Amino acid sequence: MRVIAGTARRLQLKTLDSLDTRPTTDRIKETLFNMLAPDLYGCRFLDLFAGSGGIGIEALSRGAAEAVFVEKNPKAMRCVKENLEHTKLEQKAVTIQKDVLSALSCLEGEGQFGFIYMDPPYNEELERRALGSLSGLSLLAEGGTIIVESAMDTDFGYVGDLGFTIVKVKEYKTNKHVFLKWARRKDIC
Repeated sequence: MRVIAGTARRLQLKTLDSLDTRPTTDRIKETLFNMLAPDLYGCRFLDLFAGSGGIGIEALSRGAAEAVFVEKNPKAMRCVKENLEHTKLEQKAVTIQKDVLSALSCLEGEGQFGFIYMDPPYNEELERRALGSLSGLSLLAEGGTIIVESAMDTDFGYVGDLGFTIVKVKEYKTNKHVFLKWARRKDIC
């Protein structure tokens, strides 16, 4: 796995040698960041279930002002920190070694994010719990986007009840990215 573009382009990143993480492939990462590019520069980026940190590091390399990495696995967090040091991006990064729901609560009131990315273990409904938590917090900036990487068969039919709307779904061979924004609510007189 490597950084695709930006200040750290072509640098190789370490990954964990286990089935606990699923690094996003370079091709999928490139496709994702080509879609995010117009709004990425200068934003705050939240990388939930960070794994080895490849997504947040790509965001920093491409101009995000700051990235916050949330990962509860100590071995994975060590990998994130080593990758940040290797890419010389550690000054723009904050690392939080906690479970995602606890970290989201801790982040409330500490500023908003233009992008919130999550790549939880598939088929455990962790994205549903994280989205439920996010719906009650003010972490997503106005106009910001949540991106969820999930298995192809993951159902997102519930997101409207949480106040989100699906604005795009990008499918790959084995997984998909679901892009969410706050739903616009009409005032009722």
